[in-house]
Amino acid sequence: MPRILVVDDDAAILKLISVILSRAGHEVRTSNHPVEALDLLKVFTPDLVISDVVMPYMTGLEFLEKVRDNEQLGALPFVLLSSHAERGDVRRGMNLGADDYLPKPFTPQDLTTAVDARLRRAGLTIQGESGMLAKGLGTAQVVWKGAAVAWVSRKALELFFYLLEHKEVTSWEAAEALWPEKDEARASSLFHTTLHRLRRSLSNEAVVSTNRRYALASDLTPEYDVQRYELLAGQAENGSLGLEELRELAGIYGHFLPGADSPWVDDVRSRLEQKQLSILGLAARAATDAGRAKDAAMLHQRALAIDPMSELDWQGLARALDTIGDPRARLAAQREAWWAVDLD
Repeated sequence: MPRILVVDDDAAILKLISVILSRAGHEVRTSNHPVEALDLLKVFTPDLVISDVVMPYMTGLEFLEKVRDNEQLGALPFVLLSSHAERGDVRRGMNLGADDYLPKPFTPQDLTTAVDARLRRAGLTIQGESGMLAKGLGTAQVVWKGAAVAWVSRKALELFFYLLEHKEVTSWEAAEALWPEKDEARASSLFHTTLHRLRRSLSNEAVVSTNRRYALASDLTPEYDVQRYELLAGQAENGSLGLEELRELAGIYGHFLPGADSPWVDDVRSRLEQKQLSILGLAARAATDAGRAKDAAMLHQRALAIDPMSELDWQGLARALDTIGDPRARLAAQREAWWAVDLD
């Protein structure tokens, strides 16, 4: 899956671009500060960069120059965002090595067309080896053959992810997992109806059956964001990742299959929450060791948003806030959550 870095000091623009490109099947990272983006590029190598031109501390043109000066990033596709008043800067940017520019305001179609064109020229697509991408973290989407799958039913999508998670199952195992409140006959009927809808959404050959066991067809091997997240989480737990890599990994996490409500989904969410808490704990410890108390505080706060009963994170948050002289250290010491207040 192509990875895209978006740099803009306007939070609304960052959110807009992230939503549009994520829905189009891209992995998106954002930064509201070009200097921080340069640090991010030390541990995250995107396939394309989108940057605003006018930003404080460092302009998009200066950011572009820094990227082009890096031997490893010199050929990275780079798209500038500009308003009408900045067109002169765009010409300078093209002379500095920008590949394209996108005028503001832009439509979702404008954005995806520009991004897809640059990625095609770089020989990249949003498809994995099987032409399929499955995203379950923070969303529930499958991209196949370059387009988002239009599911016949929400439950068909859930069954797809269940098969992706469990590889091979009996009809009863699937029925019990997805419809635990139904009796055996009704659950079995619902399974076969949903299986039919899954095949209609993809193809008749999408799910194969052998000896009454069901699995996704062998040629459907989607790039699965949960699998990648857990692989990197294993590396983190083995001590192979540094602070910036841990922060980057923590940013991949999202609520698994929003809107789904099944026991197996709850099991996956619990499994992923525990991994995320482990990653946040490792990152907070690394930030503390590096003397970055504000970062440590933010990481502890993120952990507490998942598990508000974590005594270690309350203690760590109180210490980190006290270190930077933040008056909310008193609230943390009293175990009072103020999560509507941003630490930035």
